[in-house]
Amino acid sequence: MTRITATLFLLSAFLLSFAARTAWADTLTITSTPAGANVEIDGVKVGTTPYEMKLPGGYFHKTAFGAHLEHAMRLRVSKDGFAAKEIEMTEGPIHYVAYNVLGGAYRGDCWLMKTNHFDFVLEPATKSFTGIVVATSAGNAKVEMRPELAVEDIVQQSKPAVVLLRRPDGHGSGFFITETGVIVTNAHVAEGQQTLVAELSTGQKLDANVVYIDSEKDIALVKVGGSGFQHLPLANLSTVQQGQTVVALGNPGLGMSSSATKGIVSAVGEREGNGKGTWIQTDAAINPGNSGGPLLNTHAEVVGVNTIKIVSKDVQGIGFALSSNDLLEALQRFYPVVSHPGASPNQLSDAFGIVAITSDPDGAEVYLDGKFVGNSPATLKIPVGEHTVRLTSPNRVDWERAVEILKDSQVNLRAQLATAH
Repeated sequence: MTRITATLFLLSAFLLSFAARTAWADTLTITSTPAGANVEIDGVKVGTTPYEMKLPGGYFHKTAFGAHLEHAMRLRVSKDGFAAKEIEMTEGPIHYVAYNVLGGAYRGDCWLMKTNHFDFVLEPATKSFTGIVVATSAGNAKVEMRPELAVEDIVQQSKPAVVLLRRPDGHGSGFFITETGVIVTNAHVAEGQQTLVAELSTGQKLDANVVYIDSEKDIALVKVGGSGFQHLPLANLSTVQQGQTVVALGNPGLGMSSSATKGIVSAVGEREGNGKGTWIQTDAAINPGNSGGPLLNTHAEVVGVNTIKIVSKDVQGIGFALSSNDLLEALQRFYPVVSHPGASPNQLSDAFGIVAITSDPDGAEVYLDGKFVGNSPATLKIPVGEHTVRLTSPNRVDWERAVEILKDSQVNLRAQLATAH
């Protein structure tokens, strides 16, 4: 064996030994307050907090040896009754140079973990999802017989509720859905961010916390502090007809902010290429930056969330908005009872009753038919029929009752949560 060959052999053995010693050099830790939150990495549930995972050292440190992370990673932490958090775990791409034992070199790209310990403080959903969501009822003759607004009136009436949402690498649009600062946008506008900057039509800028993301339907909810925000009502999808006039509001990247475009409903239905949900196809111009803005009918009500534009030299005038019914389905996770225009919060319909809930201790989490609806004391407007009310509180035994709600009834529930032993 020549001296050079022996040297290369020893160097190769050293590198293999070094790589073996550093293959599992770091532990990724994910924690939350409260604990027990679901941990999803790149959309796959991997466990609950506190969570640990062994990863190669090259995932955390720049190195010429060992394994490298070859793609970005996204982390989502969620727990029932709390606003979820979603962030990009990695930074990159980063160029690196690696050497082999023969002296050659090759270049590549990798991503590095931002930290080896991600810690989250989850806020109770009741702190984020406040206010009232307003939607029109399907088949409501009074709604159907209202006079249509002129396009300029639709824009003037709706524009104050539309916002520009900025993130470090771009921007999108959104709109207020409650007067307490809850904003609707697309998931792809908010994904990977804990906060965005919301710029109102007045130019005012507010920090917006990302509180809910549904990547499958491309819906996200963000929350700004304050109250008294002008907000938009939702129209039921059954009121949307092919050929009717619609107006898209938003902030196109190459245009002026708070822009408006006009078109018609070209078609309504499912479209496999768009993903889950019901889609409204429109020829109203939807451009990058419009994502998350409202598609409005001639009563200034939201019929869809502008989401997708088909870009091709052979295609013109095809854009898609996710329907208002898909948005309502997401909102009902946090707003089980949706108000209707002109209805007083205390006004009963023919199909509802009122349940007033108090507890000892105060602040217990309230679940209606398994869905989190707020904290005690609470007053709920509930459809007639049989329902299950459950209250939970830390270090207390859960309290649960079945209740029968009759038309125009009012039920008072007082929950005594015993101390857990």
